[in-house]
Amino acid sequence: MSELNASNLRKEQGNEGPDLVGLTELTSPYFMVPPSGTTAERPQNPQPGTLRFNTDIGSLEYFKGDTLGWETIVKTTPNLGGAPNADHGISNTGTGARGLFNGGYKASPANQQNNIDWITIPTLGNASDFGNTLDPIKGQGCTGSRTRLAMFGGNSPGGYQDNVTYVTFASTGDAIDTGDLVTACMNTAMGNQIRGIISGASPYTNTMEYTTLATLGDTKDYGDLTTVRGYAASCASTTRGLIGGGINNPSSPSINVIDYVTIMTTGNAADYGDLGSGNTAYETTAFSNATRGFFACGYRGNYSNSISYVTIATLGNTVDFGDLTNMNGTGKYSCSSPTRGVIAGGYYAPATPYSNTMEYITLQTLGNGTDFGDMTNQIRSLTDGGGSNAHGGL
Repeated sequence: MSELNASNLRKEQGNEGPDLVGLTELTSPYFMVPPSGTTAERPQNPQPGTLRFNTDIGSLEYFKGDTLGWETIVKTTPNLGGAPNADHGISNTGTGARGLFNGGYKASPANQQNNIDWITIPTLGNASDFGNTLDPIKGQGCTGSRTRLAMFGGNSPGGYQDNVTYVTFASTGDAIDTGDLVTACMNTAMGNQIRGIISGASPYTNTMEYTTLATLGDTKDYGDLTTVRGYAASCASTTRGLIGGGINNPSSPSINVIDYVTIMTTGNAADYGDLGSGNTAYETTAFSNATRGFFACGYRGNYSNSISYVTIATLGNTVDFGDLTNMNGTGKYSCSSPTRGVIAGGYYAPATPYSNTMEYITLQTLGNGTDFGDMTNQIRSLTDGGGSNAHGGL
């Protein structure tokens, strides 16, 4: 290997630098400044391994290939925990991925709630209070990056809302308003580290919207679902998002169709497959790790406690995973880490009207749910309200 000492390398003419061919080692006590620009200014047809600084998200990123797209380089950890008032029986006494459950609908007195619960996903125990949503709200879709949970719209006592709000996982506190949806609605949301996508809305629509999670602000039009639906559920890998189930009007049968999108593009969704006969489709909840997407509970003529899954990178119908042990019904919350999914709350038919129960499953295996602990309220989400800093999109 040859050695070249130089303070600066540039071509005499043109905008590009010289080509370094073969094994090249750069060593310096100083620094190297990579190319930079916005997401919209990404180079066309880059080579795999292309490195740049994205000024929109404030992070280095590299191009993994035509199919995989751009990957953000982030030095972070999902391992949080340690509630300041933690005691025995509280989930947050340990460390690990953090899950949040936002807002909801409480049976008695019958009204929307503004509480946000938090748990440490690898532990067991009851949830603790994290803070409050902007308004008492139900049906508020949410998705997380590694640092923040973004929450979208919902239905409050004043009607459908268009707020885009967020909280920071590593702290506790109330939601902060940062922008508006294109359309005020209840919805479901999913995404990866860079982008959040909102869909499956009520009032019933086939539209999708998106935002950049590091900056948030107002959402933009993404494209259309294959069918009009509301009360749907969604989950994601780092590259692909799934939207499943729902209804298209209050008196219609449930929809069992699963759509998919490639998160970092825009455009219309395509058909992925169907929710299987063992799973139901109305007010179901969804969560994922990097390879598997899960759909749990819901209603399609009767209340269900079933859990099914798909391999996100393929196409096809769901496969049976197992059942929740002490929970069935609709409107449940969920969150996940790479190894564990937690399902919480919801309408708990036919026993008590609303539930504060939480159960968990181990994502790499098949099997039934196991008791995790209790939420702070007996509460129902209406959509899959919940998120984490370590879900499948990250």
